[in-house]
Amino acid sequence: MPTPTPNQERTAMLSGDYNSAEYSAEYKLLYLQGLVADKAYEAITEFLEKQSEYEIANLLESFPTQNRLLIWAQVPEHIKGEVLAELDVDTRQPLMENISSQEISLFTQDLDAQDISEILDTVTESVRTSVMATLDEETRVQVNKLDTYADWEVGSYMDPDIIQIRDDIYLADVQEWLRENDDLLDDESQELLVVDQSQQLLGLLSLVDLIKHKQNTLVSDLIDTAITINDRLDIQDAAAIFRSEDIRFAPVINSHGELVGQLNGEDIMEIIQDDVDSTMKNLAGVSQDEELFAPILTSAKSRSVWLGINLCTALLAAAVIGQFEEVLAQVVALAILMPVVASMGGIAGSQTLTVVIRGMAMGQIGGSNRVWLLNKELWVGAINGIIWAIIMAFIAQLWFHDIKISAVIGFAIAINMTAANVSGISIPLMLKRMNIDPALSASVILTTVTDIVGFMSFLGLASVLIL
Repeated sequence: MPTPTPNQERTAMLSGDYNSAEYSAEYKLLYLQGLVADKAYEAITEFLEKQSEYEIANLLESFPTQNRLLIWAQVPEHIKGEVLAELDVDTRQPLMENISSQEISLFTQDLDAQDISEILDTVTESVRTSVMATLDEETRVQVNKLDTYADWEVGSYMDPDIIQIRDDIYLADVQEWLRENDDLLDDESQELLVVDQSQQLLGLLSLVDLIKHKQNTLVSDLIDTAITINDRLDIQDAAAIFRSEDIRFAPVINSHGELVGQLNGEDIMEIIQDDVDSTMKNLAGVSQDEELFAPILTSAKSRSVWLGINLCTALLAAAVIGQFEEVLAQVVALAILMPVVASMGGIAGSQTLTVVIRGMAMGQIGGSNRVWLLNKELWVGAINGIIWAIIMAFIAQLWFHDIKISAVIGFAIAINMTAANVSGISIPLMLKRMNIDPALSASVILTTVTDIVGFMSFLGLASVLIL
């Protein structure tokens, strides 16, 4: 079906025929905003019934807290559990404050262990105990297993409910078992996990081999090698393995080689997206916990810390400028041109910093290539510095008709842009060696370096050449 045009979307929104998946998230949001403003509760329920749990979660996260509560009350009961599992913790918690343990038990009765564990992370211990008592034994064991892992470990993200078969049975037995349990496989299943009697993972059996070979063939004769992930591995390292090996899923084993779960590609995609969001917030000096529609005071508080740090670095740069009061007092043109030097250095450094931090996140920077990159950025900074130094010197000459001022601005830009590029790669590398997240503080340090180098070179050269 062709994608609707904006006019078609508006027509659908006004008519109420606005539930098909092909309509954009933004227009669904506009439609729901209209329903909320009109307090059309029945229409909200009808609209939400035709959305997936992912769409409902996204819509809830697109409203302030007060409106979220109103919308949440209209979410169909049969899908509330799935929606809760998809929400961010900060969005989920206020919605669950007035939900009883009996209601949570109803929401979670058809969920898998991963989703139940996610939801129970935001409830009190007494509510958790009550809900856990209502789960069947297998699910309860799986949830408890997930809760033994730290937030950063693969085990906390894996799916403990896996399809596994023994290596000493025939293909006919596997086929019969799958026919009797036709809900085990989904549309994306391509392999079955093969284990021995002691739960040691041996490898994979592809569904193609299961169908293609004779029924009296032993599973052990058709086992393929599996790329495995340790349950205690850092989830970021696991994401790097998924990218480098181009795999959809990986069996998760413990330190004894026993199969304990499965890590799926969709979980890795969530990790990568969360990491991207976290990096973007850190680069901008925003708390990782701050969401778009967080309360005013919460957002103000989370941003104040980095604003305070930035003020300190700005005062440091101002102190450097203060050392050159005499030359600034005599040559007004220097005060006019001084921001240009800092700005050009800041932009050049930020370009390098962004590329380097992305490379680090992708696991592309390490070993000998760090020296190559440092050398590359030195030359990139020098080349761009010289080009833009000449251009700015020419502009300054046309503006002030003073060859000394033109030379000062030209040399200062060349020096600062070169230093900025080198800093853009060296600062995150140093922070990583110190076990500090480069995205968290590299931009603040870089700004300080480019300001100080820029002002020192500009005003220092002016003191030598002009006074």
